[in-house]
Amino acid sequence: MTKLTALTQTLLAIAISTQLVGCDNSKQVTMENKTTEKPIVKNTMKEADSDVAINLERDVFFGETHMHTAFSLDAFIGGNRMSHEDSYLYAKGETVMVDGRELKRHRPLDFVAISDHSEYIGEMYSTMTEGAPGYDQELLKQLRTMTDIKEREEWFLKYVVSENRGADPQHPPFFAGKDTVKSAWKVMTETADRYNKPGEFTALKAFEWSGAPQGGNLHRNVIFRDANTPDAPVSYIDVNREDGLWKWMAVQESQGMKLLAIPHNSNASKGMMFPSVKADGQPIDLEYAQTRQHFEPLIEMMQIKGNSEVHRKFWPDDEFSDFENADSIQKSSGRTFHKIDFVREGLKQGLVYEKQLGVNPFKYGTIGGTDNHNGLPSAVAEDTFIGGHGPEDGTVERRRTAGVAGWIDGKDLSIGTLSGVWATQNTREGLWDAMKRRETYSTTGPRIKVRFFAGVELPKNPKSAKELVRQGYELGVPMGSDLPSIGSAPTFTIHAVKDPDGANLDRVQIIKGWVDNKDKTHEVIIDAVWSDGRILADDGKLPSVGNTVNLHTAEYNNSIGATSLMGSWTDPDFDAEQNAFYYARVIEIPTPRWSTYDAVRNNLPLLKDVQSTIQERAWTSPIWYNPAN
Repeated sequence: MTKLTALTQTLLAIAISTQLVGCDNSKQVTMENKTTEKPIVKNTMKEADSDVAINLERDVFFGETHMHTAFSLDAFIGGNRMSHEDSYLYAKGETVMVDGRELKRHRPLDFVAISDHSEYIGEMYSTMTEGAPGYDQELLKQLRTMTDIKEREEWFLKYVVSENRGADPQHPPFFAGKDTVKSAWKVMTETADRYNKPGEFTALKAFEWSGAPQGGNLHRNVIFRDANTPDAPVSYIDVNREDGLWKWMAVQESQGMKLLAIPHNSNASKGMMFPSVKADGQPIDLEYAQTRQHFEPLIEMMQIKGNSEVHRKFWPDDEFSDFENADSIQKSSGRTFHKIDFVREGLKQGLVYEKQLGVNPFKYGTIGGTDNHNGLPSAVAEDTFIGGHGPEDGTVERRRTAGVAGWIDGKDLSIGTLSGVWATQNTREGLWDAMKRRETYSTTGPRIKVRFFAGVELPKNPKSAKELVRQGYELGVPMGSDLPSIGSAPTFTIHAVKDPDGANLDRVQIIKGWVDNKDKTHEVIIDAVWSDGRILADDGKLPSVGNTVNLHTAEYNNSIGATSLMGSWTDPDFDAEQNAFYYARVIEIPTPRWSTYDAVRNNLPLLKDVQSTIQERAWTSPIWYNPAN
């Protein structure tokens, strides 16, 4: 029998009792070659695939952790007919047909986790598989043949949405039984196994649990470490709150499986993603904090429905907070923004709980995803955006004047984000282990490479990229890690390299959050390294990098900015008695937004109420300091 951790034993007992078992400033450098030296690496887990070379200094792998195929009912009803096989082919760089168009990505991905909604995969198996139980039901005949957008919306609201926004969600009337769920999951997992090629391309097994009590978004993408998965995933129809999901995960863990969950769209969570109370209304306690941290190491920073890092309303002093704020989310389901809906505030509140309870329930690294409902993993290029929800946002006109019913105006859509994972090898185990230890980051599309280390003994201003990495692992800790208890201020070293096909870099910032002895939270934003020899103003602000975008042609040039930025920063206000976190934010020079490309290509005026240019970016996972460590 698998040996259980104390935490898993506790969770398993709870699950069984509740009958859930079944169910320096600017310096430009060029990218260095990888060093052949092998440093002492901390907190590494044993890799399972011995046939794939292991790089202890890590390689970065880019991929998708959140997207939907025709197995997601909301995607199917929007016209998505992409199978898992089609999505893997697109991810690998092959041509696919979407809505009568041939599409091929510019660069293949390294990995994909297809995360169809677990709630209706059985219904979709019945819909798409001739001869399957329920295939000939009249409602499914309607589902297969509807083409009018309005008709589809009304059908979806009547038979699906009306069943799942209350305290007791139910399957729709065309559900043909649990065996259809198992059949669908079998198709998904077997397809993943066929396309998984260790060392070349990784197909992670995953699903989305889509809990939405009172219309508040509590969705999680669940990802498995290897081929060992249950007969079927859990859905919010089985367990309607996140604590129920964790209990289910504990059962799987007790049976030898390894899995983690990634929350997303905290901006639409109605204050429930980073709560002060548990689902039962009782205050957060130690067990809750331990459970959440154990199963949820990462959070999605931004996706097609907007940016969840910060919002300009609550962070007016952050000059980069007015970025893909997706205000129109607030038009539906009472989703009014609160400061606690955003990741930076959640990270700060996590420090308070860590100080009070000894464990941080919101100890999240960052990861990327799109939530694309067209079956296209990491379709993240601004200049080729075709929407993400079939005909609802699939035309220029609808993106400018309409939107995605119940969610967001078309003009407010963002492209989503790409996952960057620093892993020892491109395998299921290598990638999952990197996610578990939070050595990950997200970008808004460009393949920016960024390293971020911290340590008391780290030399300031490293001489080369390979020296920065070697010293980072030998003398410090990487992004996603904990600093040990220290008596002097840590030094942070940073190296960011532009996407070879993208825009130059403006700056790298470090965001620090901390909690004082009165449990009050604070934050500060530091411009740590920047381009073009700019000098900080008297008020400490860094002058703008400038803007080369031609709004008439939707073009820009790299005459400003840097191809890479490397430097260090030592915290002058470090207090060894205060809990704190630090993460890096890499900012590109301005480039055209997708809506500007749309307007120029179609000889239309620019939209006046959205930004015409944006500054793409990357966010690293934080590095934490806890005096109790």
